[in-house]
Amino acid sequence: MIQGTTSDAGKSLLVAGFCRCLVKKGYQVAPFKPQNMALNSAVTADGGEIGRAQALQAQAAGIEPNVDMNPVLLKPSSDTGAQVIIHGKAISNMQAKAYHDYKKVAMQAVLESHARLASQYQVVMVEGAGSPAEINLRQGDIANMGFAEAVDCPVIIVADIDRGGVFAQLVGTLELLSESEQNRVVGFVINKFRGDIKLLQSGLDWLEQRTNKPVLGVLPYLMDLQLAEEDAIQASQTIDPTDIRLRIAVPVFSRISNHTDFDMLRAHPQVDLTFIRQSSPIPPCDLIILPGSKSVRADLALLKSLSWQQDIAKHLRYGGKLLGICGGYQMLGNSISDTTGVEGDIGSSQGLGYLPITTELCEQKQLTQSQGSLMLQTDNPTETSPNCQIKGYQIHVGQTTVAADAHPFAWLNSETQEDQAEGCISDDNQVAGSYLHGLFDSPTALQQILAWAGANTEVVTDYYAQQEHELERLAEACLQHLDWAKIESFFI
Repeated sequence: MIQGTTSDAGKSLLVAGFCRCLVKKGYQVAPFKPQNMALNSAVTADGGEIGRAQALQAQAAGIEPNVDMNPVLLKPSSDTGAQVIIHGKAISNMQAKAYHDYKKVAMQAVLESHARLASQYQVVMVEGAGSPAEINLRQGDIANMGFAEAVDCPVIIVADIDRGGVFAQLVGTLELLSESEQNRVVGFVINKFRGDIKLLQSGLDWLEQRTNKPVLGVLPYLMDLQLAEEDAIQASQTIDPTDIRLRIAVPVFSRISNHTDFDMLRAHPQVDLTFIRQSSPIPPCDLIILPGSKSVRADLALLKSLSWQQDIAKHLRYGGKLLGICGGYQMLGNSISDTTGVEGDIGSSQGLGYLPITTELCEQKQLTQSQGSLMLQTDNPTETSPNCQIKGYQIHVGQTTVAADAHPFAWLNSETQEDQAEGCISDDNQVAGSYLHGLFDSPTALQQILAWAGANTEVVTDYYAQQEHELERLAEACLQHLDWAKIESFFI
């Protein structure tokens, strides 16, 4: 099990790196995270929902993701409440106190899933959550040492040296564990080191003497590593300012979900993508994208309160394009109603009114993988592919009614019934919306969407191949800088 001194210490990446390295060494391996709190999620082939990081780790292990890899997923809907997803299905919205009382039930789901994976794979690589030294969360813990103790799992603790104070992080974390938990820790990994390793050696020697635990490796800082983030929004990569073909702005909602949708845009060498924080207006750009949201009506109210609605109207007056994804798509319509309090207060909100749609939020969540043909038309007909294929996945609770004469964003293929219209495009071809997450992951669809927004760009690799390249970078670093003789001894 990989546990961290802090959130974002490198647990998700290290588990992905371990999975790929162990596959290269001939092991059958599966990733596992007992409890995940994140708004970035993925849909499994059987229609379940798991954390996005576990889907990436499954790719690293060369296997298909399934719900056992993340049996408990919490999707925050407020500062004190979250939607609780067990074995891929949403069961309830709970406040923090209610979930604390529910942990005994959740632990059974965790143990069942781990047992199934352990019976199928030689190695199960487990990812912790946050830090095991969070004293207020120790009682009934199912995410860190509580789980490790229950299944008798050895633990490696990872810390991010780039944050500073790495020795205090590691020693302090170890000191706050119980004696049995301290004995369970088999070593440390230091992440994101830059510079001459010789200058760090005296500190490593002191750490090993102080804790009587080995340092299993020091991983270098991998510049511009473009792997799907579990939750944190990362800054855009450095691009050549002389070859920018398109400028994109993405407003960051309080409950923004699946911002991994934008990974291929961030990685595109000719696209300048900026995440707009709530303290800033939306700047002049070619395309504004409204992202998904876990609390659509609340984030729509936020958008209006920040005057982003006026920024969007000005953007459209000057000929810019506007795209909404999932919750952002719902905001572009005439109204969003929540008659049962699915995402918060009961009531109805007036939408931005750019698309002829209305949305009713409902209890039943839509979880599907989808593919079909993109219907966007560019201003230059020669740049429009008449049969551009698009694929993605849907995660939403809204039932959206589209005007009968509206232009669909895509036609989705169906094995059991006629092809279905999906999404919507305005009559003037300036505004579009879709429920499809991952719609930029296909290179041809990405190029056509950028062409619709006004840019003639080069075709880039697809998302899967791009992630494979980055996983290989990560694995190469792990193979080179970690002590695999010691690591393999923990489970042989």
